[in-house]
Amino acid sequence: MAIRQGTVEGLVMNQTFWSGKRVLLTGHTGFKGSWLSLWLQSMGTQVVGYALTPPTNPSLFDVAEVGKGMTSIIGDIRDLAHLHAVFAEHQPEIVIHMAAQPLVRYSYLEPVETYSTNVMGTVNLLEAVRHTKSVKAVVNVTSDKCYENREWDWGYRENEAMGGYDPYSNSKGCAELVTAAYRNSYFHPEQYQTHGVAIGSGRAGNVIGGGDWAEDRLIPDMMRAITNGQSVSIRNPHSIRPWQHVLEPLSGYLLLAQKLYEEGAGFAEGWNFGPSDDDAKPVQWILDNLINTWGDGASWKLDGGDHPHEAHYLKLDCSKAKSRLHWQPRWSLAEAIDNICIWHKAHLAGANMREICLHQIKQYETTLIN
Repeated sequence: MAIRQGTVEGLVMNQTFWSGKRVLLTGHTGFKGSWLSLWLQSMGTQVVGYALTPPTNPSLFDVAEVGKGMTSIIGDIRDLAHLHAVFAEHQPEIVIHMAAQPLVRYSYLEPVETYSTNVMGTVNLLEAVRHTKSVKAVVNVTSDKCYENREWDWGYRENEAMGGYDPYSNSKGCAELVTAAYRNSYFHPEQYQTHGVAIGSGRAGNVIGGGDWAEDRLIPDMMRAITNGQSVSIRNPHSIRPWQHVLEPLSGYLLLAQKLYEEGAGFAEGWNFGPSDDDAKPVQWILDNLINTWGDGASWKLDGGDHPHEAHYLKLDCSKAKSRLHWQPRWSLAEAIDNICIWHKAHLAGANMREICLHQIKQYETTLIN
């Protein structure tokens, strides 16, 4: 498998920086949170996770034994008192907020849960930060869907208007507004020397990778169908999404957290972490490539039923992250698909999935070396 090499000023995964750091990660039992927990563990970070129980069965958190290398606390981001107590006990230096209700279609069914988790959960997180003197850097992970989607052919920049058609997308726009309000009101960059806290937000597109079993997502639906010998039903084969392997935005969040910690106010703003323009592909493209990579007669079919509104076209402009953070995508979409197939075939074969995850993380890290 070919790996695209590149240079970056300062190794993103700096073992010296991350080793021993006290990091509180919300949403650590989810798909992205589990991958990030393992990555932080591999660098010697003292990770404290705060999240609900794993959202799926099976889950990456359980399959890869994520909890055995960290302090895992089961809690609801909507429980402010519990969150305050966890912050007070563990005194984190860096906070990465990933706890969320992450599904568009579920948000139509449960809008109150979606808003209370994604909006008030962010308020609670920032309140806990406000009362914890040990915190120096905060990364709030939102979504590319936080932008008011105008179906443009070009990518959205960080200064575009927040919006969102559906409850999920809108809640992520609200979470960005909450972050900006707390930054301006309590952690203003111009007063950084007084408060010493830098808050940034990370906005990423559709992430894919091994170990995602979420309902109503393209790759998990596809993998379930393949492993059951079925043909997967697809709603919108021509919709274009900024597909990327999960390790891509995670590397951006880690780099942003390090910059916020070391350099402070100059990086306390929103950041896009999306794939190269070449990898903004239609659903059908990723399906066909996954089927070809997997083999064994895998297939898909069109689901012609009625479905809630979903954006047809959404792409990020990541120029700012590339120029100021020196971040850039490393794995092509084809390489991401290769790694997904490798992961799931290993899982079917009964491999040690914690070791498989850590191996893929190390493979990805080799693309970040100067």
